[in-house]
Amino acid sequence: MCADIPLSAFSDLLGPKGFTANAEDIAPWLTDWRGRFHGNAAAMLSPANTTEVAGCVKLAAEHGIALVPQGGNTSMVGGATPPADGRAVILSLRRMNAIRSIDVEANQAVCEAGVILETLHTQTEAVGRRFPLDLGAKGSATVGGLISTNAGGTQVLRFGTMRGLVEGIEAVLPDGSIYEGLAPLKKDNRGYDLRHLLIGAEGTLGIVTAATLKLVPAMTRASNAWVGLGSPQDALALLRFLEDRTGNMIERFEVMANDCVGHVLEHIPGTRLPIESAAPWHVLTEADLSALPAEAPDMLEEALGEWISQGRAIDAAIAQNDAQSAQFWRIRESISEAERAAAAVLAFDISVPIAQMPDFMIDAASEIEARFPGTTASSYGHLGDGNVHFHTRSPKDIADRQGWIAQMGEPITQAVHDMVMASGGSISAEHGIGQMKRAELGRLSSPARLAALRAIKSALDPHGIMNPEKLIPLASEG
Repeated sequence: MCADIPLSAFSDLLGPKGFTANAEDIAPWLTDWRGRFHGNAAAMLSPANTTEVAGCVKLAAEHGIALVPQGGNTSMVGGATPPADGRAVILSLRRMNAIRSIDVEANQAVCEAGVILETLHTQTEAVGRRFPLDLGAKGSATVGGLISTNAGGTQVLRFGTMRGLVEGIEAVLPDGSIYEGLAPLKKDNRGYDLRHLLIGAEGTLGIVTAATLKLVPAMTRASNAWVGLGSPQDALALLRFLEDRTGNMIERFEVMANDCVGHVLEHIPGTRLPIESAAPWHVLTEADLSALPAEAPDMLEEALGEWISQGRAIDAAIAQNDAQSAQFWRIRESISEAERAAAAVLAFDISVPIAQMPDFMIDAASEIEARFPGTTASSYGHLGDGNVHFHTRSPKDIADRQGWIAQMGEPITQAVHDMVMASGGSISAEHGIGQMKRAELGRLSSPARLAALRAIKSALDPHGIMNPEKLIPLASEG
């Protein structure tokens, strides 16, 4: 750990509420969400406002101190964990948790970076609006982190990722200057779009302190359905059919291989298959019927009835109430937990062009199982936006799961990523690169992409103080 970091300057700036060098206070924030990466930090800075953030960054720039921005610490790729050598300090945005305004007429909310996603949901729903992004970590994930990773989730099909939901940004750049871009301009042709450059940058180009976010009307009437199908090709055909019949009402559309569902039914108490017939593939979909008159028929149910009458589904069920809808979605949301209970898991957050995804889901699983005997592989996720979670599981009789991951993790990861790239896809669809995928990004990226990433980083952060060892591959990695 660097003993010469001038911590007293940060302490004088932030006071006792905003500064700590106590090892016990810092310890919970040194390990990533999955427990795979561990770091060290001489101090944790917790500014209360944008001016204090700017002050911290200016001090860091003057003294060459690296900063690791952190929100809810829910990164799936070690993106908010400080380096192990202790040369960085953590800059926590958790105290900056104000929702500055909610404009119902404009369908916009201005939120500070530390606002927890679930809090934003609650506050907007109270005034008849909603923020249309949802994910499992909503109880701890923060707005700043969601922006910095360009987070996705189950509603991307209809509303897009965070990039499509952020209408303005306030941020502190690596020299300590404040970028004041909260105005939600529909048109702005003043050169490079700094807002979109900061979205998905994982804190390597600056620190997001607040954002103007897009809201939509609250969902007052929804329909949820579970459909058993013969293949992922059938699932994509069903999605296009439902879109044709219902317009823009399909909010979520999740596809799941049967073995993913089977792990949930085996390991998660109180779960049951919503349909009576076995099926090799399953779809869970939700339609927003709020725009329809209360007496209007359920358009999702009618469309599915037409689909079934054509003999194109094995079985289907429409949730009859909110409790049944919750039971349906509990299965989808429990897959990761259930698979970890069943075996050691190597999880991949990948995307390929939507038209190629059904074939990829089948071919990639077959390829991995053939190349690595004893493994099983399958996928589930957001078929409509070309993003699925492809999982490879160890043989069930493996006692040393961590040992298996240590031995097989790299060859299986490279095999999966090679197939993704051969399909014109991306090794990170919604979780970011962080430190976990940095070397793979370097191995698989074109020289043009790597040169551009490094040039942008060098231009905006010439001293390399912003979130070191994240996102940008090292020279030895590509």
